[in-house]
Amino acid sequence: MISFLTSLVNGLSLGGIYAIIALGYTMVYGIAKMLNFAHGDFIMVGCYIIFTAVSTMGLSPAVGIIASIILCTLLGVATEAVAYRPLRHAASPLAVLITAIGVSYLLENLALLIFGADAKSFTSVVKWSGITLFGGQLHIQGVTIITIIVSLLVLVLLQSYIHGTKNGQAMLAVAQDQGAATLMGIDVNKTISLTFAIGSGLAAVAGALLCSAYPTLTPYTGAMPGIKAFVAAVLGGIGSVPGAMIGGLVLGIIEILAKTYISSQLSDAIVFGILVVVLLFKPTGLLGKITQEKV
Repeated sequence: MISFLTSLVNGLSLGGIYAIIALGYTMVYGIAKMLNFAHGDFIMVGCYIIFTAVSTMGLSPAVGIIASIILCTLLGVATEAVAYRPLRHAASPLAVLITAIGVSYLLENLALLIFGADAKSFTSVVKWSGITLFGGQLHIQGVTIITIIVSLLVLVLLQSYIHGTKNGQAMLAVAQDQGAATLMGIDVNKTISLTFAIGSGLAAVAGALLCSAYPTLTPYTGAMPGIKAFVAAVLGGIGSVPGAMIGGLVLGIIEILAKTYISSQLSDAIVFGILVVVLLFKPTGLLGKITQEKV
């Protein structure tokens, strides 16, 4: 029983990280109808910024996180303007995919040139040791608790922003119909750029939590979590903010339980098997909606 509870809590923590990353995927797709497969590498960039600020420059973790969020946000805006905006109207999905892979390789190779291929030891930004329950039988690490809280807080704040602000309403309008949104006076380019900014800032937050829980940093740190977060977004319903959160939490729990009770070698196969099952039997995901395009 204690082992199961430990796995469940760890699954919620990992799922919370996947959920925060998946929110970036689902927002960009829901509004810009594009998949930024370089999103996972924004996580890596954010981690290296925190690593540089804390371990190299001796700054506090709070300063490192703030710097990471700001710089990743600017990186997201620049990437959208330079790489994705020219492709938005005329390019095929294949061209967008190739561009995303190019951006991903560029970021990874820049990290290799600057920091080298050796793994860095990441200092956790969470200093709280956690809590002990059931007479010492169950210990929940502080970073695990903080990750779950932060993921839920991000969902609440994001939903409040989307449904309660003018910019958020503009996002909903652009997601529904870009042409009609333009006729209503909404700056579509600005709205999509804002979406990339929010998603990239969330990637920095996810990176801080990811490397605090798994304190090894390489230029490829964000690659696999980014792909798994995409699976979470599809599972929850790509384009749905609550769906991304649910998909992330479910996927994290499944992965940890698979590692604990089945096989650590097969856990990734199980995760990607879920993607195949969802695409076969419910391609819209848990909370996704079927959309019809007018021709």
